Amino acid sequence: MKILVIDGQGGRMGKAIIEQMKKSGTLSRDVVLYAIGTNSTATASMMKAGADFGATGENPVIVNARDADIIVGPIGIVIADSLLGEITPAIAMAVGASKAFKILIPVNRCNHLIVGCREASLSEYLQQVCREVLQRIEMETDKI
Repeated sequence: MKILVIDGQGGRMGKAIIEQMKKSGTLSRDVVLYAIGTNSTATASMMKAGADFGATGENPVIVNARDADIIVGPIGIVIADSLLGEITPAIAMAVGASKAFKILIPVNRCNHLIVGCREASLSEYLQQVCREVLQRIEMETDKI
């Protein structure tokens, strides 16, 4: 199973997600974590957290979104020009068009608000993300 974690700026969210996933101890050898940063700082941060593979920039998002099983990141990864302009229209389109199950963190910044979302701390959102990813992995494993 290919899990793509996409983050930008300092990579703080992506780093925390990867750390929590690795600490859970439930990832099998069949689960591979890819860290794709919109900049080298974000990628380095996620790699330091324990991602299996990492790359930086628009093209790695486009290429890896094609065959990802799960894509995780802030809601901005599907909104062109978000993350202070780090998300190009091509990145937003590649993520949005991917057949992967998307787990998006509702960060209400940069002129977007996710109506109906319960206001929570980033830590709470990241815990929810990890629980959801692990449930998806279990569901896929049960299919086999």
